[in-house]
Amino acid sequence: MRLGVLDVGSNTVHLLVVDAHPGARPLPAYSHKAELRLAELLDERGAIGGGGVDRLVATVREALDVAEDQGVADLLPFATSAVREASNADEVLARVADETGVTLQVLSGHDEARLTFLAARRWLGWSAGRLLMFDIGGGSLEIAFGLDEEPDAAASLPLGAGRLTAARLPGDPPSPDDVRSLRRDVRSRMARIVGDFSRLGTADRVVGTSKTFKQLARVAGAARSGEGLYVRRDLAREDLQKWSQRLAELPVRERQQLPGVSEGRARQLLAGAVVAEAAMDLFGVESLEICPWALREGVILRRLDRMRAA
Repeated sequence: MRLGVLDVGSNTVHLLVVDAHPGARPLPAYSHKAELRLAELLDERGAIGGGGVDRLVATVREALDVAEDQGVADLLPFATSAVREASNADEVLARVADETGVTLQVLSGHDEARLTFLAARRWLGWSAGRLLMFDIGGGSLEIAFGLDEEPDAAASLPLGAGRLTAARLPGDPPSPDDVRSLRRDVRSRMARIVGDFSRLGTADRVVGTSKTFKQLARVAGAARSGEGLYVRRDLAREDLQKWSQRLAELPVRERQQLPGVSEGRARQLLAGAVVAEAAMDLFGVESLEICPWALREGVILRRLDRMRAA
């Protein structure tokens, strides 16, 4: 059957269409994206402004048209941290439902971590052993660790690249003091949860998912996306440290010229690098592998599991 996942994220609204059935690998059939950067549209009250809600409603309508054109039989719509943490979240959800007919399921941070971990586990298989997963989104950072498909520990922190860029890095390039302050605060918040994971043992495999990790790995020399999903891509902490320092010195227009960096995400790549470096350093990770599957695939896999059980 043809499934559609409508992901209302902190950076983009992404419709992923796949051909899938229980017991088989979901095959991507079509992808439709629109950049809204909801994490950067919150006002001083933490609310998504009227203009942002208007754009969200229009974008969901457009995604519905695309899903219909692509023959989607079942649509799985969900929203993550930008909507979840907005002070007017209930109003936003109600308006989207009233004007489009789409009821967005708001995932908790813990659910995001669990579903992303499921996707990484299925991609790598049981041979990966104890798996440690990092996912940097626009609004939050998810971390999960475990031996099975359900993680033994999972956490979500408000350390997304878009959120931090909007709130903490106003300059282009940002001032060294702002970068230093951000680095200090990110590490302070992350250090509070390291013990919850380290007590469970050492990971056999470490992965990073999400666009941020993919772009950082590409900048550091990993293979192009055009070389295929099955080419292994790694990100070494030593390379990341060098690029974090360099990104802090580059204005956005120069970051856009780096290999693999999209125009829409160039501004927030530095904040993503700061978070990624802190995670690898505090968790004692020298190198991690980039996993192509993440939250959207986790949502699809969970739905297929339920279909099989039924």
